[in-house]
Amino acid sequence: MHILQNSQTPNNITTQIHSHLLTTNSLLHHSQLFNTLLHFYSLAESPQKAFLLYKQLQQIYTHSHSPLPPLFDSFTYSFLIRTCATLSHPNLGTQLHAVISKVGFQSHVYVNTALVNMYVSLGFLKDSSKLFDEMPERNLVTWNVMITGLVKWGELEFARSLFEEMPCRNVVSWTGIIDGYTRMNRSNEALALFRKMVACEYTEPSEITILAVLPAIWQNGDVKSCQLIHGYGEKRGFTAFDIRVLNCLIDTYAKCGCIFSASKLFEDISVERKNLVSWTSIISGFAMHGMGKEAVENFGRMQKVGLKPNRVTFLSVLNACSHGGLVEEGLNFFDKMVEECEVLPDIKHYGCLIDMLGRAGRLEQAEKTALGIPSEITDVVVWRTLLGACSFHGNVEMGERVTRKILEMERGYGGDYVLMYNILAGVGRFGDAERLRRVMDERNAFKVPGCSLV
Repeated sequence: MHILQNSQTPNNITTQIHSHLLTTNSLLHHSQLFNTLLHFYSLAESPQKAFLLYKQLQQIYTHSHSPLPPLFDSFTYSFLIRTCATLSHPNLGTQLHAVISKVGFQSHVYVNTALVNMYVSLGFLKDSSKLFDEMPERNLVTWNVMITGLVKWGELEFARSLFEEMPCRNVVSWTGIIDGYTRMNRSNEALALFRKMVACEYTEPSEITILAVLPAIWQNGDVKSCQLIHGYGEKRGFTAFDIRVLNCLIDTYAKCGCIFSASKLFEDISVERKNLVSWTSIISGFAMHGMGKEAVENFGRMQKVGLKPNRVTFLSVLNACSHGGLVEEGLNFFDKMVEECEVLPDIKHYGCLIDMLGRAGRLEQAEKTALGIPSEITDVVVWRTLLGACSFHGNVEMGERVTRKILEMERGYGGDYVLMYNILAGVGRFGDAERLRRVMDERNAFKVPGCSLV
């Protein structure tokens, strides 16, 4: 049993134990051993084996002629229900729910909590709500899985109403609802809940809570709140032990416009503690502040300590090169990504490359890059980026080619027509510009209206 309880046990050893226990009929007399094996499978890479084991034991139990103790208990059904959720198999879960009611576990709080979690995690919100309302007993986990599941599916108001009804709350409850408001870009409410949580005497934020609330801070661009949470994290020891909190703080400072604080925090972290996310966060921060040289320098420092960049790191440094006018460096990074690091570029990498070349006036090279994008990932946005560059540099001939390409992909966006209209009008081709405007009107092309916060 000790071997099965070890999460590091290799699958082949578990399979051997499984076979031995079945062959010797040992599982029929030891429900705890059976549940331990079932639990292992429900958490492993092949959760379907949990149901295979369940069916095997059902058959052996049914055909046995000797008296046997009850084999399946509340733990059995809880593990199987979890497996249904993992496999995204609602039909199997519904069948299991019927079996549970038949064998008399319909009032068991752990089993019902597992069922609520299965239904809500798979998007069956009516079923989960009905079961939740009918439960004769609920524990804290029941409330938390219901609220977290509702947040996942965007039912924030329903989740908040349940949160307010909770007889008691723990850090999971608070973190779940804060995360919901952050994900829905309702940052003020997320921050208000965090402050309310901090004021509670019986619950303190965890590292996960900090990670949930920091995006709400950069959504508001609230440097002061970032500094306060940074100080709170240091006081509680989060920054000393959890690199994720430090990485998120670096990202938040940068997005709040305080690149100096982001850089200082990054430099204060020892080289041994910095991971790829740390380096990517500071490179991305320099990129968004137009500090291309600093981003490139830190990319080099990262490689010297032996860390291998991933697609996000390359996207950040390409973006830095684009906004910093470092064209040759950007081209070298793109080649390094493909040839040395064997990272397959996606549409965002190509978009950065085209934007960089377009800003530098290297339109022919940008067009060649756009034409070389694999058809399965090509996107109208990269062509619009190139059209914007044509407009900026007054390249009418290429602008017409790019516009035709865009209209082959999508005809309904008025911004494309307006941009080409401006290119034509800019070189005095007013007749062609007016004809293009008439085409735009005939096709009922729309333009997303702008807005101002002033």
